[in-house]
Amino acid sequence: MIRRAGLADMDAVFDIRRVVFIEGQNVPENEERDSLDDSAIHMIAYQNDTPVGTARLILGEHYAKIGRVAVLENMRGKGLGKAIMQASLDELRAEGMAKVRLAAQTHALGFYKDLGFQVYGETFLDAGILHKNMVLSL
Repeated sequence: MIRRAGLADMDAVFDIRRVVFIEGQNVPENEERDSLDDSAIHMIAYQNDTPVGTARLILGEHYAKIGRVAVLENMRGKGLGKAIMQASLDELRAEGMAKVRLAAQTHALGFYKDLGFQVYGETFLDAGILHKNMVLSL
């Protein structure tokens, strides 16, 4: 089950992100958590009542941004990341957004391209990890 996270889900959202980004990819904690978390929409995925994945949606004036897409290691390769992204895109459509952007880690470009995202701009470092910007019209 994937849904918009409520207040009761937020500890699980941040736990998943801690495991995936801070512990798994050595992202500094002060870069992983930021002030955007307070106003963002957070998506959460559950498998048998266990939280296993998340994404963060930020609504802007002209476009939305998806970030912090994270799936626990034992759940990867099962289509959960794609399902989280599809649920996130549906949520953004329901919010009236027409365009979405994201900054993809370069190893995940194919994943996002398969969802219809297109690369633009130069490669850049974020939290010590190579990224490319991507965009999708909804």
